[in-house]
Amino acid sequence: METVSQNVLVATAVVIGSLLIMVGLNELWPVGLRRNSNDLIGWQLTILGTTYAVILGFMLYTVWTKYGEADLNVDHEANAVANIYHLAGGLPEPQRGQLQRLAREYAETAVNRDWPQMASGEEPTQTDSVNSEMWNSVMSVRSTLGAEQTAADHEISELRSLAQYRLTRLSQSTTRLPNVLWCVLIVGGALTIVSACTLGMENGKLQAVEVFCLSLLIGLSLIAIADIHRPFRGLVHVRNYAFQRALQSMKTKN
Repeated sequence: METVSQNVLVATAVVIGSLLIMVGLNELWPVGLRRNSNDLIGWQLTILGTTYAVILGFMLYTVWTKYGEADLNVDHEANAVANIYHLAGGLPEPQRGQLQRLAREYAETAVNRDWPQMASGEEPTQTDSVNSEMWNSVMSVRSTLGAEQTAADHEISELRSLAQYRLTRLSQSTTRLPNVLWCVLIVGGALTIVSACTLGMENGKLQAVEVFCLSLLIGLSLIAIADIHRPFRGLVHVRNYAFQRALQSMKTKN
């Protein structure tokens, strides 16, 4: 989902649709005729509800875990950029100035270009170009001093890590739940709600409250999954705060 209003609209549609199903069933299949089948319907509802609860819980856990991994990977990538900037202080000129400039440019590009592009479903490429320039700068170091060579070796290690973190971020920005899993979630939710609507209850208001609560819970769970399953898109997404902190750290060292 892209906005709060879309989330509210979906939740409202699920609840209203569930109540309409209950009303329609009561008209087509009167409550008095269903009451004798409550034991069978209750057994079926228990099996369906338990199975769907397990599926729903697993999906929520999976998408939240993937979201957390994406957030952590961004932190690692931003830290690698900051480390490249600080380690450049041990290199000779002109590589020192080049790498520090490129590290700032990488972080600024990630904030100003990569995040908007990932939010719109595009694949960012500008940071890859900056990363290539970093490699060219480090590999051009020709120093006989032990300290400078050690700094260059550490820079190469951080650049390897940076490239890996960036590739992981690009991969995570395109991940989403497969359509077959969405089919399981939606159909399972619909079957569970319909089963709850078929119970024959004398108190129609109480049944309406129960259907309302069940459908709202299922709707909110599906909305949460939809909001989280794409880590860099939608209403809930990984922010670029780590790169902003890295930029601030670089500026304070100037």
